Amino acid sequence: MTEERESSQEGGFRRDLGSLESYAVLIGTLIGAGIFKVISDTYQQTGPSGILGLLVLAPAILTTSVAYAVYLSTSLGREPGGEYSHISRTLGGKRLAFIGTWLKLIAYLGAGAYLANALAEYSLELCSLLGLYELHEGSPTKLVAGLWLLFFFAVHSSGVRWIGRAQVWMCLLLGLSILVLVVPGLFAIELDNYSPFFTQGFSGFALSLPPLFFAFAGFESLAHAAGEVKDSNRRLPGVFLRGIIATTVIFLLIALVAFGVRPEGGIDAGRAPLAAVASVYLPGGAAALVAVGGMMAAATSLNASLIVPARIAYMLAKDESLPSWFSALTLRTGIPQRGLNLSLLIIALLLVTDQLHLALGIAVFALFALYGLHSFALLLLPSRNPSLYAEQQSGISRPVQIISACLSILAMSALLILQVSGDLEEITGKLFAERRFTTSELFLVWVLIGSVLYALTKRAMHRRGQP
Repeated sequence: MTEERESSQEGGFRRDLGSLESYAVLIGTLIGAGIFKVISDTYQQTGPSGILGLLVLAPAILTTSVAYAVYLSTSLGREPGGEYSHISRTLGGKRLAFIGTWLKLIAYLGAGAYLANALAEYSLELCSLLGLYELHEGSPTKLVAGLWLLFFFAVHSSGVRWIGRAQVWMCLLLGLSILVLVVPGLFAIELDNYSPFFTQGFSGFALSLPPLFFAFAGFESLAHAAGEVKDSNRRLPGVFLRGIIATTVIFLLIALVAFGVRPEGGIDAGRAPLAAVASVYLPGGAAALVAVGGMMAAATSLNASLIVPARIAYMLAKDESLPSWFSALTLRTGIPQRGLNLSLLIIALLLVTDQLHLALGIAVFALFALYGLHSFALLLLPSRNPSLYAEQQSGISRPVQIISACLSILAMSALLILQVSGDLEEITGKLFAERRFTTSELFLVWVLIGSVLYALTKRAMHRRGQP
């Protein structure tokens, strides 16, 4: 049996991630978090105006990242606590921070299942392009997804150094495939394909923003590896800001090509939409390389996403909001193996039972709420926790912090309102038997479950005489 130790002992986490690995985690998460799949859904909803959608969302993400840059430049930037530590230490209440982080935990488990499934689809598409396999209705997507999950489980179980190395190599392949897609694609654009720009009017454009946000979702996952990044206080704030800017440029280039070079019949929302786009102007071998890029986009995001749930559980247990069972680290690797094991089990169950929507449905909604709350904590940081604010070395002036926090709160509130309004149309327009749970309904259900879990954990600790 693998030896484990409690996290309170000295030197639990291994600080094996440097700047290169940190950039790879951030950029790999963002590019793989949805752009290779979401681009086709955006086309169906609003057409080429999805390009404008990216330009609208990019400032919202950049201003939201300021709060992370500030907090990561304090002593909290040396721990894997993420928003939970930041919010609870500033606002002074653990319950609210727990509920927000609990929702994020559920969302990342759903995202893990989604990304494993996307990785399997691109893998089968690549095999088809290479003539190794013929796609059909009964293609073993779930089996392939399960095998990929086991592979990344083995990588994570080997230690954070291997997580970082795998991420760097996959990002290199991803970058090469994007170059192959974008550079010749820019010369194949037909301007007529951008017309009409708003295919579903302004309302369709507005409703496309929340799901398009999924392309940016997860940028903050690197914060949960803060305990494993060398000199994290100095490195991570700059990594966040520069990495998001670089990723936004990549997103815009991909969108310009995808919407400007349309395959016959439009951008297919099937297995590999960008591979279909590339097939218009690239020979078969190059198109296959774009399919490899789709694989690497999903793989880098899956690899980075698996960092989060186990470390959230670790931090919540360390802060006595979950059972202490989750706060054990493996002696040899410094990995919260118990949380990782449970994450694998839950993700596999979501895949096998085809219930991804139960966890993934709240992903973007939960992040809207959490990002807004995190920016609100930044606004109150100097007054509510002046000693922590005095530690910050982000180099971002207080006026810029205030403006960024306010813009982030406004943007996240607007996106929440758009999501709720869309859900209300769904609820009032259909009987419950004719539809699935809406995002808003799932949000309320998981908030209730999280509240009960928090109360039960605190009650059990109180019985044991803990505060």
